Amino acid sequence: MEQIERLIPLEVLETEILVVNSRFIASLSPATTVEEARTFIAKVKKQHPTATHHVPAFVIGHGKSVITHCSDDGEPSGTAGRPALAVLQGSGLGNVVVVVTRYFGGTKLGTGGLVKAYGDAVREVLKGVKFATLMPTTTLMFVTPYRLYDQLTRLMEAHNGQVLGVEFLEEVTVTVRFKDEVVESFTNQLSNLSAGQVETIVIEQDPESVFPLNQE
Repeated sequence: MEQIERLIPLEVLETEILVVNSRFIASLSPATTVEEARTFIAKVKKQHPTATHHVPAFVIGHGKSVITHCSDDGEPSGTAGRPALAVLQGSGLGNVVVVVTRYFGGTKLGTGGLVKAYGDAVREVLKGVKFATLMPTTTLMFVTPYRLYDQLTRLMEAHNGQVLGVEFLEEVTVTVRFKDEVVESFTNQLSNLSAGQVETIVIEQDPESVFPLNQE
């Protein structure tokens, strides 16, 4: 059965939009727990102590096992937190927190204006997100003669392996991580390529590895 992709953000990101002289700064971060999300929210508030509002929203987990939260932080009810959370949920991301910091520009935006501004602020930061996915992975180690190293490097690349370490001594020791779905294919091709001379050792199996997605 194909693994359902569980998308997460790879790193912290910040963007800013200007709406009728009000600044809306969206700060986004990975967060694997509610505590991590709340810590990030507190950090953003500390970075912008004179801001008018700090509107948080987070989605922790994926699928049926999800914890969500949002707050209007003093904005009229339903005009800030819920629009921000709705956009965040629509992105398909999990394990993510965003804080929209507002510096009031002197002109009231009205209910509709606020809903649009907070939603747009989250949309803007999402444009720059580098995606990763939570995948079950297996980390392998193998020792290869130098004469096979270049061929095995291409084989690892063909299977989107993450090389974690290479040690060049009398022979080459490689530590590499793969998505579980390609491990069997890699080990079979490795055996064929090396005529059975190179064998792998399983170093670690992780059901929730952060695996960066290839992005052009």
